[in-house]
Amino acid sequence: MKFNTAFLRRSAAAVIGAALMTGSVHAFAKPTECIAPAKPGGGYDLTCRLAANSLQETGLIDQPMMVSYMPGGIGAVAYNHVNGVRKDDPNLIVAASTGAAVNLALGKFGQYDADEVRWLGALGVDYGAIVVKADAPWQNLKELAQDLKTQPGKIVFGAGGTVGSQDWMKAALTAKAADVSPRDLRYVAFEGGGESLAALLGEHIHVFTGDLSELRPHLDSGKVRVLAALAEERVGGPYADIPTAAEQGYDVQWPIWRGYYMGPDVSDEAYNTWVERLKELAGTEQFAEMRDARGLFPMERYGDNFDTYVKEMVVQFKELAKEVGLTQ
Repeated sequence: MKFNTAFLRRSAAAVIGAALMTGSVHAFAKPTECIAPAKPGGGYDLTCRLAANSLQETGLIDQPMMVSYMPGGIGAVAYNHVNGVRKDDPNLIVAASTGAAVNLALGKFGQYDADEVRWLGALGVDYGAIVVKADAPWQNLKELAQDLKTQPGKIVFGAGGTVGSQDWMKAALTAKAADVSPRDLRYVAFEGGGESLAALLGEHIHVFTGDLSELRPHLDSGKVRVLAALAEERVGGPYADIPTAAEQGYDVQWPIWRGYYMGPDVSDEAYNTWVERLKELAGTEQFAEMRDARGLFPMERYGDNFDTYVKEMVVQFKELAKEVGLTQ
């Protein structure tokens, strides 16, 4: 059987031309990609997978999103790669979190700061928590703050991060809210939340600065008491009875957002397309189920609103880091 190649070429051109005229060019577009700035299996992997799986399941992308891994420098390698090699890639998003803002504030991303990328949006958030053992002498954050102010050297904080990490920042901000210098804080670093919680239950530390989501299995155990959620307002569901620090008179918040950024030279058209895509995704029932399954709470920040939010967060962290001598 002979094929009329000229006819096939004309037909293909007509199909592509029609797609371009109607705007339905998704099938011919370059596949999207999400870079996870770490090894597989961690929080950044979760963030990329959340976007990739939910965008495809809701039909907001026609081709599977590729997830690639770029570990190194706790996010610095990926940040430098985007700024140096893929500044204007309209199909690339990169996973980020509150941890990236902390590292930018500490100067761990080299020559680049928070202004070097376009912060796209966040699809979910977890929140910090101030946790003590169930039989601890403090019933609320105010009682802990009062004792911390009079005897800071006797109350030991602990969590899964070294000085300068997110978990340490939660403890430092709590101390600061109690008019105690973070420099006077006694803090012990552990490998992770599980080890920290074990140390709390074993009375090796007095206060654990963890995350709400990781406490879910322990809320009904009767072994711990959550003095405060570091959220803007109370979180519902099984966390509904946990008061925020703010409602107890202490302006301490620690949202652990899961979001994305794009290259600095990405066009406004491409950037806004992604913003609208994330907004549409967040409004779907499928996405809500996938977000909840990953232990995340809703967060509605996109585009310029999110860009400003991240940059202000970095400024706040810079001030705290300088205050406690982590930077100059």
